Amino acid sequence: MLKKYIEEKRKEKDILLMTHIVIGYPDYESSFKIVEAMVEAGVDIMELQIPFSEPLADGPVILKANQKSLELGTTVKKSIEFGREMAKKYDIPFLYMSYYNILYKYGVTDFAKEMDASGLKGAIVPDLPPEEGDEYITSMKNLNLSPIYIYSPNTTDDRMKYISSFANGFIYCVARKGVTGSDTEFSDDITTYLERCRNATDLPLAVGFGVKDKKDIDFLKGKADIAVIGSETIRLVESVGVSAIKPFIEGLR
Repeated sequence: MLKKYIEEKRKEKDILLMTHIVIGYPDYESSFKIVEAMVEAGVDIMELQIPFSEPLADGPVILKANQKSLELGTTVKKSIEFGREMAKKYDIPFLYMSYYNILYKYGVTDFAKEMDASGLKGAIVPDLPPEEGDEYITSMKNLNLSPIYIYSPNTTDDRMKYISSFANGFIYCVARKGVTGSDTEFSDDITTYLERCRNATDLPLAVGFGVKDKKDIDFLKGKADIAVIGSETIRLVESVGVSAIKPFIEGLR
């Protein structure tokens, strides 16, 4: 199980790193090289985003990556093939991240079965609340997969506890209101917020949205179990190239 993997890894490291890629960006072949560089740099978990035309939780950096990937012909089928190959090749947990329309069109139960057969460990579907996710939650549970749910700073304590009752693997704690990619001020407010998150669930906590450098990750040590790097690596690929990924991630420890 993903939760057990995280707990065992946390015995070795004071915080884990989870990275994010948009499958097919900057192109399909480069996606393989990016994953390889991230794994070689020592990331612990990876989030593979299946591109979608309206990624509502994502800011301009990841939105642009989604659009470019789709323009280059990345499909759900190709994304699943990519995920299957990565999970077979590398010994870390891979998760799919996408939006509910992708699962709905594919067939929610069939999508979960495909994940299981491919060796993926869970999924993040930010626009599917638990109240509307019966088929998804049941399918994931039956296959021992982890549905990753999200907390935000304006989630009430009661709502956090409710969400936790459906989640597995870990909780993704959004560091601020809004979409991915903007700056986040890591301050006492986040400390208080993460204390509320910790009190609401016994699952590990991952923190993303605005985590961009070693200083941010150092701040999260002792407060969270996983730091999530998303938009920053995409910016790096755009500005420098794939070769910059490995030294950047190695420098985060």
